[in-house]
This record gives sequence, C-alpha cells and structure tokens, in this order.
Amino acid sequence: MSARVIGQRIGAVLRTQQQSIASPAKRYYASASTAASNLPASEKSAIEREASLPNSDPPSDSQTTRLVNSHAPFMVPTYVRPPPMFHKGEGCYIWDVENRPYLDFTSGIAVNSLGHCDPEISQIMFQQSKTLVHASNLYYNPWTGALSQLLIEKTRESGAMKDAGKVFVCNSGSEANEAAIKFARKCGRTAQPDGSKHEIVSFHNSFHGRTMGSLSATPNPKYQKPFSPMLPGFRYGTFNDIAALPELVTKNTCGVIIEPIQGEGGVNVATHEFLLALRKRCNEVGAVLIYDEIQCGLGRTGKFWAHADLPAEAHPDILTTAKALGNGFPIGATIVTDEVSSKIMTGDHGTTFGGNPLGCRIAHNIVTRLSDAQLQKDVLKKEVVFRKHFVRLHEMFPDVIKEVRGRGLILGLQLNADPTPVVTAARERGLLIITCGTNTLRFVPPLVISEEEIEKGMTILEEAMEFVFRRPVKV
Repeated sequence: MSARVIGQRIGAVLRTQQQSIASPAKRYYASASTAASNLPASEKSAIEREASLPNSDPPSDSQTTRLVNSHAPFMVPTYVRPPPMFHKGEGCYIWDVENRPYLDFTSGIAVNSLGHCDPEISQIMFQQSKTLVHASNLYYNPWTGALSQLLIEKTRESGAMKDAGKVFVCNSGSEANEAAIKFARKCGRTAQPDGSKHEIVSFHNSFHGRTMGSLSATPNPKYQKPFSPMLPGFRYGTFNDIAALPELVTKNTCGVIIEPIQGEGGVNVATHEFLLALRKRCNEVGAVLIYDEIQCGLGRTGKFWAHADLPAEAHPDILTTAKALGNGFPIGATIVTDEVSSKIMTGDHGTTFGGNPLGCRIAHNIVTRLSDAQLQKDVLKKEVVFRKHFVRLHEMFPDVIKEVRGRGLILGLQLNADPTPVVTAARERGLLIITCGTNTLRFVPPLVISEEEIEKGMTILEEAMEFVFRRPVKV
C-alpha cells in the first residue's frame, strides 16, 4: 500500500475524530485533558486546536502545504491566500484537498450564483466543447447573437434600461468596463471633434477593475499608486452627494460610471434620488451614463438588474455585466443603447476570445435561469432570513456591529473592528465569508442557497464571532 493511500486513510480517521469532538462542550473537555498532560506547550496547543476546529487551517506537514510550497515559486504573488486549497465544488459547498467541506457564502465573489458545478452548465460545457469552442469574431456563430438577443429581451422585460439596444460580448468585468469607457470617449469625440469632451467621472469607494482604464476609474490609492500615473481625464466624486454634481459633471464630461451598489467599496447603496439627479445632470451636459452592475446585477438584488426599480428617466446608456454571467466561466458583456451603438464604427473595438460559442452558450443558459421571476422572489425571501440573523448578532454584539447595508443577497455587515479574525474563525469552522470596504463583512452567497444553509452558516458565524470577541460560550 502506497504512503499516499496510507496518509489519506489516516487523514480520514483523524477528520472523523475531529468532527466527533467539534461541539463547544467537547472543546472544553479537550482543553481540560491536555491541561493535565506533560506534553510540550506547543503540542498541547496544537491538539486543542485540532480538536476544537472541524476545518482548522492545514498544518505545515499537510498535503495542502506541500502543494502550495511546490507551486508558489512559479506564481506571480498578486494575492494573499488563506491556507486551504480547494479542488471540488457542488451546490453551495466547496471542498479542500483534505476533503473537508466549506459552506460558501462568497460564491467566488458573487460569481457562482447558480452554485458550484451546476449540472446543466456542466452538460452544456461538455456538449459545446465537442462541437465548437472558438472560431474568432472574423466569422458568425449561432451563440453570440443568441446571447445578445436574450440579454436585450430580458433586460427590457425586467423594466431596466428601457433603451437597451445592442451588446458587445467580452471576457471579464474589467474588459466590459474598458469597452464602456471607450464607447463613452467615442461619444464625446463625436459630439466634440476637438477632443475637449473626454473626461470620465467615477466615485470614491468604487471598484471598476484592474486594467489601466478601469483602474483609472477606481480611485483607491491601494490599487492606483503602484501603477501611477493613471490615464488622464478621470475625475472623482462623492457617492450620493447630489449637491456636488454640477461642478463634478461638466460640459467636458463624456461619461459617468457608477455602481448602483458598490460591492468592493463596502456594499454602499446609491439612493434613488442620487441616481435620478445624476441622470438629469448627464442629460444636461450630454454625457453618457454607465451603470456597472458586474457584481450587483443578474438577480442578486431580487431584480434582474439592480436599477430595475428606478423610473425610466434614471436608466443608463451603457450597462456592464460579468461575474454571474458565466457562473465561473470567463465572460462579460457591455449593453448599450442604439444611440451609443450608432457612434461605434467597425474597427473601433474588438476582442479575440470574447463572444466565443462556448462562453455564449453557457451564458445563454444562465441568463435564462437568472431572469426567472420565482428565483428573484426567493432571493428577497432569503434576504429576510439573513437580516433576521443580523438583528440577533447586533443584539449579541452591540458594540461591534454598526450597520447593515445592501439589498437581496449582496449584503454588508459593518463592524467597528477588523473583520479578518472573524473570517479566519468562520473558515476554520467550515464557513467561507469575505470582506470589503473598511471593516465590512460581505455576504454574496449563491442565489440558489437554501434557507437551511443560511441558518447553518449564520450559526457558524455566530460561533466565530463568539470566539473572536471573547463572549462566553454556552456549554
């Protein structure tokens, strides 16, 4: 029998033992038993840790650590990742290479709205991969046009973007926003051939991407400073500040880009009054209004698009989407009005991989399902379940929790302390959550999550916060 198989069997036994002693009461007994032993302090600490946490971060001699250490020398260090290494997903769960399940409240940063490894998507991916994956945009294929048509039809049916006319399909959210910025610039150049109408306005705490154009619209020093100077012609305003709009958006403004709900910035919701005033100001100066719904769109708010409950006079000229559009497959899209499209000439923009039949066929299935009215109603019901638990958490930790923000299943829990220890404690108890903005826990689970899974996850979060903020555990 190989050492690998032996190790796997030993690991399985240890996991079974860990799971059998994972309750708060057995944490106490594990601590009591090791306290009386003559083991070195480090070993006692390790035993107590392993006995108390069903998903404790992998130790230095684990298979995970060996894999990470062997791969790290070949990877550009752009991310600080936690220790677990994930290799399998199903529904609202994801498993690490130690075969331990985690309930996923992140859905790949609002990507896996239909859950991990959705069977329909997997089947479509398999079928299309045997038919045609890529032929380039030099030629037509059946699925780019079909996806474009479906996006326009479902957008209009939803009550959003009343003048939605045409679609540019690309590979990511950053690329969708790059296209939007270029299209706005082209509209400005058409209106003022001398190039004076070229400025792009965005807002503090926004996040529009990491390519140079989208990064220039993301006024966060953490992201911009290492790559400065940014592209010229970008101005930044204060989110929800109506009074500042006349000086911010001027005759030199060709486009304004805004997230109706800022995801990375802290789950900050734009008021209807602000978006109405912004649309009015754009009309006054002839600027294109861009709604970045890459994170908040496609059913996440309980509406097909986050701005769908706005009156038509607040609708955008350009709408960008990605993330949930592919449920993990890289694809994005920029939806424009016919007025904007009329300014874009053949050769003005393009993409090699964007619009490939594999991605478009996958997205066609996803758009069909995420536009379902019952799914969107269920999102609002699930929001109520989350908020019920947020009320309880606030009662338990009134000095820690300051505010709840968001809509549907894009929610933020504002803390007055660094939430990183809570994220770690939750992960080691089998729950994945992420942060955003300043001291904010972000909740963007799959839209198909069950109420029972929400209850389970929030129970784990409560235990994690008990541990971090040292409230006594009831035994």
